[in-house]
Amino acid sequence: MSRKLPLQGIRVLEAGAYISGPYAGAMLASLGADVVKIEPIKGGDAFRRGVEVDSRYFVQYNAGKRSLAVDLKKPEGIRLVKALLPRFDVFIENSRPGKMAQLGLSYEDCIAVNPSLIYSSASGFGDGGTYRDRAAYDSMGQSMGGYYSIMNDDGAPRLTGTCIADLITAVTATMGVLAGLVGRGLDPDRKGILTQTSLLEAMSTITIDAMTQFHETGTTPTRQSRHPQAQNFCLMTASGGSITLHLSSSEKFWQALANAMGRSDLIDDPRFRKYYDRMASYFELKPILEAEFLKRSQAEWEELLVSFDVPFAPVLTMEELATDPQTRWLDLLEPERDGNVLVRPPWRFMGERPRREFDAPYIGEHSREVSLEVHSVQEVEQLLKDGVIHQSVMERSQTPLAAVAV
Repeated sequence: MSRKLPLQGIRVLEAGAYISGPYAGAMLASLGADVVKIEPIKGGDAFRRGVEVDSRYFVQYNAGKRSLAVDLKKPEGIRLVKALLPRFDVFIENSRPGKMAQLGLSYEDCIAVNPSLIYSSASGFGDGGTYRDRAAYDSMGQSMGGYYSIMNDDGAPRLTGTCIADLITAVTATMGVLAGLVGRGLDPDRKGILTQTSLLEAMSTITIDAMTQFHETGTTPTRQSRHPQAQNFCLMTASGGSITLHLSSSEKFWQALANAMGRSDLIDDPRFRKYYDRMASYFELKPILEAEFLKRSQAEWEELLVSFDVPFAPVLTMEELATDPQTRWLDLLEPERDGNVLVRPPWRFMGERPRREFDAPYIGEHSREVSLEVHSVQEVEQLLKDGVIHQSVMERSQTPLAAVAV
């Protein structure tokens, strides 16, 4: 990217594992921040899954960071982290409530050594209440957050196909960090701030429409309850592919669809004449559209719908999305390297999208260089000798799997 990235000069110390903390760190890194990842000496981040940087999930959420492998159960390890804190702008953690305090790295502990620190904490259900101490993974956030109910039919809950709760928690945590940095920049005293979120809180950002619908109608939303309101349909075509329509309340789009299907008779049908008519008769209209769309191939329908200016989109698989011309135009993916395809950040600045570095760190790859910021060479060598920190012996030309037993 030819322009300076927005967060160049910002430094982030990330004590995250799995997805929500690490993905927040990855987004900040893609914006130019220097992100140092704190990892356990034995095995590193759990998402390495015992295969170092051969875990594609680990690479996706940790590429472009540096790794400091440190034993936080040893006082010397905690002292090292606290010595580093004044050199950093942001601290990220996504552990169970109370764990950081037990280690001596709570917000209060950290702000005492760096009053300007932005401290980002993400948990499962928050740091209080009945569910505070429960184990929390992505599916718990989706389940408690109401997502499994609104994405399925009444009385038929099912799992979804991806980690929505973890990902939206990472995005929400990132927003909190960015807001904290802006606020600190506007504060003459440059005071830091504690920004907190959880799986349950973050899920509210994507269930807000369903919550509004519940309070408007007094009934619990399910998978189909919004469809009549949105006037949307997902329709199979003769060639096997599917097309999604979203007509909303615009009369012109409904009329354009009827004409595209060669069914202008539907326009004056009293069941479908106006928006509220179609809303009340949605489940009568749906089978009519399903039958019509089975008469032509997906390609034929796409050409027709474009020419009649009907809002639609093909239903794409991940494979199709990765190769779609619009994805390529948007420059959303890094070209594949060593089997990894990294997703670039979802922003463009002055028309340019920041690139992502492919290299994810080995466990403790940067322990020595990071520790040398605050300790002498002799002190760092002693930390290595005492097992307080670990320095990876791997080099980029070596096979990562050789470093699993650390």
